[in-house]
Amino acid sequence: MIAAPDQLVVVVSGPGGVGKGTLVARLLDRDHRLWLSRSWTTRARRPGESMEAYHFTNREFFDRHMEAGGFLEWVDFLDYRQGTPVVQPPPGHDLVYEIDVYGAEQIREHFPEALLVFVDAPSREAQRARLVGRGDSPDRIEARLACADTELATAQELGAQILINDDIDRALVELEALIRERRGS
Repeated sequence: MIAAPDQLVVVVSGPGGVGKGTLVARLLDRDHRLWLSRSWTTRARRPGESMEAYHFTNREFFDRHMEAGGFLEWVDFLDYRQGTPVVQPPPGHDLVYEIDVYGAEQIREHFPEALLVFVDAPSREAQRARLVGRGDSPDRIEARLACADTELATAQELGAQILINDDIDRALVELEALIRERRGS
């Protein structure tokens, strides 16, 4: 799949619990030229998580879709599988992917000019508090925290723009500025 020449591809990644989902949701509410590719996952929905957060599916259906070439990238993560589907956004829309940094690395292979943005928490303790607040189990929290610094290092190697989400309104303004700059407007 190749993006249209005038189509911007934005990849927002970051460790679990840094607020990237909230940030992307607010971005989409404010910029109607953006269209979100919804990732697939085989994990169960978290308490209070929107049905729109992912395309929730089972492992068998995920694997059939994968074997049919339906994903740009996919990965086994912790105890579940997730992937980025091949999509065709509506004409006139820029494409947004909200995925992990390893998926961002693979997306860049398809879209070399993609804007990569890595969202991080101001500290691992702040990230821990957010993970606790959203109801992750203690084991899941420790696993996510153990991956966070490696994910940040990978983002830096990719040349991603690093955005610290210590204030959602400020982070949103910074993300919008990066998109405006890339659009040339």
